[in-house]
Amino acid sequence: MQLPQMATVKQRFASTALDDIAGEVRRQLAAAGLAEAISPGARIAVSSGSRGIANIPLITRTVVDCIKEAGGEPFLLPAMGSHGGATAEGQKQVLAGYGIDEESMGCPVEATMDVVEVGQLNDGTPVLLNRLATEADGVVLINRIKPHTSFRGIFESGLMKMMTIGLGSHKGATIAHAGGAESLARLIPAWGKCILDKAPILLGVAIVENAYEKTMRVEALKPGQFQRREPQLLEEARTAMPRILVQGIDLLIIEEIGKNISGTGMDTNVVGRMWLPGVKEPTSPGVARIAILGLTEETHGNANGIGLADIITRRAHEGIDFQATYANVFTTTFLNRAYVPVVMESDREAIEAALSVQSLKKTEKARVVRIKNTLDIGEIQISETLLAEFADHPDIEPVGEAVAMEFDGEGRLR
Repeated sequence: MQLPQMATVKQRFASTALDDIAGEVRRQLAAAGLAEAISPGARIAVSSGSRGIANIPLITRTVVDCIKEAGGEPFLLPAMGSHGGATAEGQKQVLAGYGIDEESMGCPVEATMDVVEVGQLNDGTPVLLNRLATEADGVVLINRIKPHTSFRGIFESGLMKMMTIGLGSHKGATIAHAGGAESLARLIPAWGKCILDKAPILLGVAIVENAYEKTMRVEALKPGQFQRREPQLLEEARTAMPRILVQGIDLLIIEEIGKNISGTGMDTNVVGRMWLPGVKEPTSPGVARIAILGLTEETHGNANGIGLADIITRRAHEGIDFQATYANVFTTTFLNRAYVPVVMESDREAIEAALSVQSLKKTEKARVVRIKNTLDIGEIQISETLLAEFADHPDIEPVGEAVAMEFDGEGRLR
C-alpha cells in the first residue's frame, strides 16, 4: 500500500501566561478575604488531586503558607474520588507523585475513604463528603477548570466537581457515575449546592491554563461565587485549549495514550470522540479512524480510553494491565472505553489497516495526522493533502518538506 508523505507543522495557539504565579495566588487570596475567614488555630483542609496541573506544587504551597500566615493550621486532603486504588495510602502516593507531600508542603497530609452524608437531593440521592472535610474548620479547594473528557455541562472539571466527586471519595464517585455520563451534568450542580450550604467551604482557587499547559489565570472564589463564575471560567478554558487545527481527517495516528496524558488516556476534546450514550459527539476535527501505537510508561498499564480507537498495535495490547483498566472503567461505568479494538502486529500494519477499510481512491492522498499524544500537539505531522489544503491557515506553520513515513525492520514507525 502506498502511504501519504508527511510534513511536520507547528500549530500556534494563544500563549498568554502569568509571570508571577505565587504573587497572583497571594493577591487573589487576599482579595477573597482568606485571612479574615480564618480564626487562630483553625484546622483548614486544602484539597488537591487532579493530575497534570502546571505549577500545582507552587500554587498549593503558596495557599498553605497563606493559611499559616493567617493563623490557621493547614493540612492536605486528597480529593480524587476512587483514584489511587480507592485507598487512603494510595491517594497519598498519588499526591506525592505530583510533588505534594508533607515535606514539600510544610504541613501534614491526611487521608481517609470515610464519608459523611451531609444531605439528600429531592430524589433521595445521598450527598456524601469526605469525613475529614466535614471535621475541618474550613476547606480550601484547588483545581484546574477545563472541559471534561466524558460529559458536557455548566460545570465540568473544576471546583464543583472536586467538591462533589473528588471529596465524595470512592462511595461518592461510584454513586455519581452510576447513572452514566448524562447524570454527572445533573448531579454536580445539585450536590455542589447542597455541600456549599452545609459544609465548611471557605474558598476555591480556580486555575485556567493556556494551550501550552502554562498557568494563564488563578482566581480565588468565595462559595457564593462558584455557581456564577465557574461556568464563565470553563468557557475561557474551552476557548484556550489546544486543538488539531486541520479538519476532515481520514486517519489520526496517536503514538501513545495514558493516564498521565488524560483521565481517558487521550483528551476526547482533542480527538473529537466521546462515544457515550446521551453525550453529543464533537464536530471537530472530524476523524474517521484512530490508530493507537502504544501506552505511556507512566500509565502503568491502565489503558482507559483504548476503546476509543479503531485499531491498536500488538505492543499496545501487550502493555495493557486489564485489572487496572477494568477497575477504572467499573468506577466510571464507561465500559466501552476499555473495549479492545482490532489488534495489528506492527505500526505499519495498523496504519495500512485503518486506511484499507475506507473508500479511498488513492491511499497516498489520504488525509492523515500524526501526534505524539493529545497533550503534545504544538508540533504535529500532517499529510501532503492536508498541507496543501491548509497552506493559508494563519496558525499552521510548515517546518519542512513532506517526506515518506519511515519504519524499522519490525514495522515500527520512526
